[in-house]
Amino acid sequence: MSTINNPVLEAIANRRTTRGFADTPLTQEQLDALMAAATASPSAINLQSWHFTFCSEQAAIIELEQEVNRLIMSGSDEGAKQRMMARNGKAFYNAPTVIFISSDAQSVWSALDAGIAAENLALAAYSMGLGSVIIGMCKRAFEGENGAVFAEKLHFPEGHKFSLAVAVGVPTVTKEAHPVGDNKITVM
Repeated sequence: MSTINNPVLEAIANRRTTRGFADTPLTQEQLDALMAAATASPSAINLQSWHFTFCSEQAAIIELEQEVNRLIMSGSDEGAKQRMMARNGKAFYNAPTVIFISSDAQSVWSALDAGIAAENLALAAYSMGLGSVIIGMCKRAFEGENGAVFAEKLHFPEGHKFSLAVAVGVPTVTKEAHPVGDNKITVM
């Protein structure tokens, strides 16, 4: 990483995916800061095609997690089954808050905008001493037969579809950084 001493660069270098959270709810101040970080995300043509559902209702999180687990375990993707079993059926790792990012289904930029917002959330969480994990696997539940029910429960706006989720909380586990593969940068 860069030799420049800068808190943003340090956050980028030191943030890690968290797959274990304490049973500690986020404070309103933390939630407000995360909401500000989410809505400050850049978006293509400033369309702000995203919508953020901050869910701290454990019953809703668990219900969606069970649906994700059911769909993966009944499917044919053996790799996904192995990952789910290794995670003990946990898609959200007992996080006290999961932020669901839904996007305008008609926007060609919505997936990109959601990814940018997810990174803003992950870096903001790290800067506050929180952990996070960006989750795409729950997309299966929103594409399954009960997808519209979950979208309604999570108050996705009309015409929006699930893009990403970010689970946030006080981390109980840490891990080393992933090695960066060779040949990922070309300088001309």
